Amino acid sequence: MTQLEPVPAATVVLARESASDGEVEVLLLQRNARLVFHGGHWVFPGGRIDPEELQDCDGLEYPAALRAAVRETKEEAGIEIEEQQLIHTAHWTTPPNLPRRFSTWFFLCPLESAVDVAVDNDEILAYRWLSPGAALLAAADASMDIPRPTQTTLRDIAGHRSLTTLLTAVTDGNIRVFPENSPHYKPREMGYLD
Repeated sequence: MTQLEPVPAATVVLARESASDGEVEVLLLQRNARLVFHGGHWVFPGGRIDPEELQDCDGLEYPAALRAAVRETKEEAGIEIEEQQLIHTAHWTTPPNLPRRFSTWFFLCPLESAVDVAVDNDEILAYRWLSPGAALLAAADASMDIPRPTQTTLRDIAGHRSLTTLLTAVTDGNIRVFPENSPHYKPREMGYLD
């Protein structure tokens, strides 16, 4: 059986401090159940990199992923962000032998001020701001269907009680790569060595 090449994609973890207790909260969006990939699941904003974005970036995935992250956040959540706000935190490649595969760049986007969320009621049906711990509890009791990469990211964030500590942790450059040594993760495109 021929293995599918993963489609390049980008995901954005929008994080803010709760107005009530200052705890870190993240934005989760519920995908329409009719969608083939993760239909009905709660996910971070994101999606595939458009061919035009790759072409405009001379075929380099990382800068194209930054553009896609900004575009997808606007399309799915109605929130305008800038590439300079994005901090690369992870890269996930869907395992082989699945009907759909993605090579996804994960970014954290800290929000210092309030934003209005507007979903399209087509691809995205609902949204929730939740602490990572609350989202993981909802996944555990099956009240929210949350995919594995999203749950892992939530676990990574769960120990941080403020944006300051979270930002300190993610700017240390500890990039989670799954699977380890994935040939689809291209750190040279960010100016790093393999």
